[in-house]
Amino acid sequence: MNGRNDSNVKEFILLGFPGSLKLKSFLFMFFFFMYILTISGNVAIIVLVKSTIRLHTPMYFFLCNLSFLEIWYTTSLVPKTLVILVSQDQTITFIGCITQMYFVFSLGCTEYFLLAVMAYDRYLAICHPLHYNTIMSRTLCLRMAFSSWVCGFLIISLPAFLITRLSFCDSNVINHFFCDIEPWVVLSCTDTYTIDIVWFLIAFTVILGSCVTTMISYVYIITTILKISSVQGRQRAFSTCSSHLTVVLIWYGSTIFLHVIPFKQSSLELSKIVTLLNTIVTPLLNPFIYTLRNTEVKEAFRSAFQTTAQTLFDRKQKDNK
Repeated sequence: MNGRNDSNVKEFILLGFPGSLKLKSFLFMFFFFMYILTISGNVAIIVLVKSTIRLHTPMYFFLCNLSFLEIWYTTSLVPKTLVILVSQDQTITFIGCITQMYFVFSLGCTEYFLLAVMAYDRYLAICHPLHYNTIMSRTLCLRMAFSSWVCGFLIISLPAFLITRLSFCDSNVINHFFCDIEPWVVLSCTDTYTIDIVWFLIAFTVILGSCVTTMISYVYIITTILKISSVQGRQRAFSTCSSHLTVVLIWYGSTIFLHVIPFKQSSLELSKIVTLLNTIVTPLLNPFIYTLRNTEVKEAFRSAFQTTAQTLFDRKQKDNK
């Protein structure tokens, strides 16, 4: 690998989704609609939690962090994809590409850590309920959330730095709709062995490490739930973690395929499809999963809707007088 970046290629072309104008128009509307729903849904979760006193608990504090993350995770991807779909300009500068890659994967790593933290929170709440409030203090919540964000952004600094040392001399066409490491690094005309190994080790450590932590937490959670004598008690206990478990299964299922399998052996076209699930569909599903599967959130939404409706009705009655 060269000691400096003597690349002749200063900008890249994001291939995106080749096809007819009709296909691109359909994809544009699909991505735009999904993006608006994702932003709206996650903002609604944050506003609801902040405005509802009974939701001011560690579980919903971490949920707000997750929703805030999903907003920026989707924003780092979708706007550029929309531009590519509706314009002839599919180019992105080297600086723009490395910046997009850094934020996408930093936010992705942060999500792994947050999901593991949320699993630990549910473990304490269900397996050690008498000590939960003492252990999961506000200070600990802030430290765990802060550590998740810091670790997520620091760990991607190494592969981002290594990419800046690569040279790109021939093809500048990235076969993806964003600057993913996989189809980008294969364009380099210098040795990529080091970054291949570093990226695989990071993916293996972050994804499987957080996944194992999460799964161990749920083994203890499920074991504890099964020991509860009453059916109603088991249902109430499981309802507090079923939403998080659903999100975990969707998120890890797609990301293990994308980043743990050595990428030079995988299909780039198949990776695009799985990436769609991971980067666009999952952030959209999260607020709906937590809304539909969580009794407290549904009750808070119902209460907020009724309060808003009553306020509007009272205001209308006052105006009529």
